[in-house]
Amino acid sequence: MLEKLSESSGPVVGYKTIGKVTAEDYKQLVPEIEALSDKYVDGIYVLIDLQEFSGEEAKAWGPDLKFGREFHNKIARMAIVGDKRWEKWLTSLVDPFYAKEGKYFHSDEIDQAWAWLREDKQLPQ
Repeated sequence: MLEKLSESSGPVVGYKTIGKVTAEDYKQLVPEIEALSDKYVDGIYVLIDLQEFSGEEAKAWGPDLKFGREFHNKIARMAIVGDKRWEKWLTSLVDPFYAKEGKYFHSDEIDQAWAWLREDKQLPQ
């Protein structure tokens, strides 16, 4: 399940993953990201909080790959927040598949992740 985070504002949006991500989650996510990318043509900034993530259903793999193809050039930065070694490794897939630039932040650095997404862009804090 994906839960939109209240800190989201303007072209900066965050989602918390809870349990397993499903194909249905992408039916919610794609229109939201599409609307933001249409409104903010200079790029959008996405935070993904994986602290409660337990995996992705096989049926979601196709929508996940399609999401990356569709939005890679529209997502300027993606911050991955977690506390597991494999989540840090996962960030290496952000640049080639999901966003122009990706960065990992440990779960106790979530405020720094939000700040990184907003830095030097005069974006709302």
